[in-house]
Amino acid sequence: MEDTLYLDLASGRVVIEMRPDLAPDHCAHIKSLVRRGFYDGIVFHRVIDGFMAQTGDPTGTGTGGSGRRLKAEFSKEKHVRGTVSMARTSDPNSADSQFFIMFAPAPSLDGQYTVWGRVTSGMEHVDAIKKGDSRRNGMVDAPDKIIKLQVAADAEAGA
Repeated sequence: MEDTLYLDLASGRVVIEMRPDLAPDHCAHIKSLVRRGFYDGIVFHRVIDGFMAQTGDPTGTGTGGSGRRLKAEFSKEKHVRGTVSMARTSDPNSADSQFFIMFAPAPSLDGQYTVWGRVTSGMEHVDAIKKGDSRRNGMVDAPDKIIKLQVAADAEAGA
């Protein structure tokens, strides 16, 4: 349960299995942010129907983060439905706190973004996240937010 996250949304719980075998530094960083409550209340600022839902920016603009850039941990893992991967700028070593969950396969992302987890249950709740305007690169007006994101081991221990 130490490498499992509970992502609580308005429509229900999403369970994410972390992949420290693929991205140990990213998983450790995400877990430390989760344990600080960093993600609680953060919006899904960019959601593109049929592609992905992006969150993790405390400013809600797509330009913010926790202030710690991570070195890329690219792998051969595919970006398919339910994959959880890090957002970044054009610099491969610029991932911070923003991540996205795939609605559908996107082979063009494979090997270009750090995959650190996958949704193992609750994908219907990810599908229910409010979609953004395709003319505005998926930016969302009055976006849905993360109610709570927690490490399953902590939740089970009543933390």
